Amino acid sequence: MEEVHNNVKSHRIILNNRGAGTITGVNAVISFDPNEILLETEQGMLLIKGKDLNVTRLTLEKGEVETDGKVDSFTYSDIKTGQRDESSIFNRLFK
Repeated sequence: MEEVHNNVKSHRIILNNRGAGTITGVNAVISFDPNEILLETEQGMLLIKGKDLNVTRLTLEKGEVETDGKVDSFTYSDIKTGQRDESSIFNRLFK
C-alpha cells in the first residue's frame, strides 16, 4: 500500500538495469525527448537524462510514469512548476 503523509503521495523510483523503470508520486510530465525527461514530482522537479528515453505509460490519476531507454542520471530540483528563479540551472536550460 502506498504511504501518504499530509496528503502527499509517496515518491519512488524503480529502475531495472538502467533501462525500464517506474516512477510514482508524479504530478506532471513537463517534457520529454529521447535524451531527457522532465517530471514534476512530490519531491520536486526530476530531470532524467539518458539515451533512447521514452515514456511508455502515463497514469496521472495514480501519479505513475513508466519509462524505458538507457538512464545516465537523475537530478532533482526544488523548483516547482510556475516558480521562477533566474539563477536556476533548470531555467537556464529551458529558456
